[in-house]
Amino acid sequence: MAQEWRIVGRSLPIGTRTLVMGVLNVTPDSFSDGSQFLSPDVAVAHAEKMVAEGADIIDVGGESTRPGAALVTPDEEVNRVTPVVKELAKRINVPISIDTTKAQVARAALDAGAGIVNDVSGLRFDFRIADEVAEAGAGLVLMHSRGTPATMHRLPPVADIMEEIKSSLRSSIAMANRRGVKSDSIVIDPGIGFGKTQEQNIEVIAKLDQLASALQDMPILVGTSRKSFIGKVLDNAPATDRLHGTMATVTAAVLRGAHIVRVHDVKAAVETVRMADAIKFAISSLSLS
Repeated sequence: MAQEWRIVGRSLPIGTRTLVMGVLNVTPDSFSDGSQFLSPDVAVAHAEKMVAEGADIIDVGGESTRPGAALVTPDEEVNRVTPVVKELAKRINVPISIDTTKAQVARAALDAGAGIVNDVSGLRFDFRIADEVAEAGAGLVLMHSRGTPATMHRLPPVADIMEEIKSSLRSSIAMANRRGVKSDSIVIDPGIGFGKTQEQNIEVIAKLDQLASALQDMPILVGTSRKSFIGKVLDNAPATDRLHGTMATVTAAVLRGAHIVRVHDVKAAVETVRMADAIKFAISSLSLS
């Protein structure tokens, strides 16, 4: 699949190579890098480093979505992210994404120079995000999740996680379309973690191709970086020791159909997806011959 993801003022190629989204958390409590980039100057410098390492998108977040995370008011979230987005818009030439579930924050970040809204709730928490995206002509990432950050780790597992993801994302896409967001501006994310068991997270990666087939071949973003299911597989390794496990999941995701990967360790991911892409395209050539 070769197509384009329409975002503010430009488009990104989908299908010619895997894109890398670099994570920039300006939060005190994110699970793997909380409080490291609270200073706008430090945050901007880190984003510039990720761009130099090959990041195609920078994803700025001002509220942690880890299990049990404290809620942040819209005003506080705006205060955290807008100085960083505004400065990045002046300094970097790659698109900026705002990771938020709040329309007020989305609007402030879009006004400051962001071109993508990454909503981990898939419009469940605030459907007005779609209005802001449509008005700006921005890109929209719709992610599957269950419950809220406060409750998702206590939810009983669903019996069929793939059907749950497909059904939920279909609803999110329909809502976005009704509010004026064009389909070629939407990317879907199955939501690794976010109310899924360790086994289900692995199953989702293994069955990504089924998700693409079920949802009109929409571009897929996958974010596995440093997540707890990797730590569990690796004998309870802490977040700081999950690099190699993360890159294994990135490789698997690319081979199963991911078009964008969201990571903390950009240099390693850029090299990993370059190799995975080469293998994927070789496999495709063999199947056509």
